[in-house]
Amino acid sequence: MGKTALIVIDMINTYDHEDADSLIPSVESVLPRATGLLERARRRGVPVIYVNDNFGEWRSHHGEILDKALSGPHSRLVEPLRPDDSSLFVVKARHSVFFETPLTYLLHQQGIDRLVLCGQVTEQCVLYSALDAHIRHLEVIVPRDAVAHIHADLADAALRMMERNMGARVCDSGELWT
Repeated sequence: MGKTALIVIDMINTYDHEDADSLIPSVESVLPRATGLLERARRRGVPVIYVNDNFGEWRSHHGEILDKALSGPHSRLVEPLRPDDSSLFVVKARHSVFFETPLTYLLHQQGIDRLVLCGQVTEQCVLYSALDAHIRHLEVIVPRDAVAHIHADLADAALRMMERNMGARVCDSGELWT
């Protein structure tokens, strides 16, 4: 057994996009469990890696992304999951946390071979990230109650695909780091 990391996907967000109205209620419902998962991971010394969309701001640095999200109207969804000083941060431009990012190299350098994926959006970025992790021979765990969706039916299908096609362990967040 190798080392595990918690990957927080796209939770540093301004919610200024066309699907926001559909996404926000789901984020609100998973926020307490995602926050609990993050707190337990930190207490256990599990590396926490935020992989976040750059929202087309090519000059953005993770501090700028965080500041913009915290100054927006939905800061209450960002503040509880704010990165701490030990958190790592990777900026991405597309759906997968791996697509043209240094994440694979970072995981290798840290000896990490198991990922717990939380964040948003289950049927998009979480699904594509799980697939890319699988093809890199990384073990994947997805706590179903710590991932937010836009479309519940597609999210359910995505979780089934991750479990069946990618061998991901789909569980409740309370089963991790208790």
